[in-house]
Amino acid sequence: MELKVNALMLRAADYNENDKILTLLTVEQGKLTAGIKGVKKAGAKLKFAAQPFCFAEYMLAKSGSKYTVINCSEIECFYDLSQDINKFYAASAAAEAALALTYEGDECREIFYRLLGTYSAMCSGDECMALIDFLTFALDRSGYAVTADICPHCGKNPAEEGALRFDMSLGAFTCSNCIEGVPASRVTYNVLRKVLGKPYEEDFITPDGQKRALRLLQAYFVYKTDCRFKALSEYIRLL
Repeated sequence: MELKVNALMLRAADYNENDKILTLLTVEQGKLTAGIKGVKKAGAKLKFAAQPFCFAEYMLAKSGSKYTVINCSEIECFYDLSQDINKFYAASAAAEAALALTYEGDECREIFYRLLGTYSAMCSGDECMALIDFLTFALDRSGYAVTADICPHCGKNPAEEGALRFDMSLGAFTCSNCIEGVPASRVTYNVLRKVLGKPYEEDFITPDGQKRALRLLQAYFVYKTDCRFKALSEYIRLL
């Protein structure tokens, strides 16, 4: 049985001497795993199919419950992401998030197309804000929405009540006197309000605020998914 899918390559793991195991995010089948043979050889015809950020039409052969890539036609390689170390790790962090928040056999069309758009945005613009935008979107679509609005406990604006905190169980900013949570900053609060499409204070949209927002999102991801996000850690280190 053969299956044709449009897919983004999320992860490639070495297997045997010259083979790899790919994790693909597809429009048609959700996330799936497929072996690809011989791609570690120097002149391998399908070497590109196992490269980071590859968007392609994959032809798969199915035997039992296992898939093998037998052909591939590249649609977009997002070349610029591999030429800039910051963009590379930002895009890798987005792929890690998609990997953690999608499941085999489950429809994930919205995350697929948002990740595709995120790669394009990173190629041509600010990869940091594009990453923050993707992370908040993917969390929301996976049932772990982040909110940066009124305190869910007292209904007040937490930015006007002094120190801010972030409640990991609720994914929400709270007033410091309402509930214990991890400390959060006003710059983080405003960066997240910006990507969530809410009014924000322009003076608080800073590189430091973006970095703090990523740290908070990473901690929240770990809390909800137990994924360690190595690429995101490296990207934050580079900022």
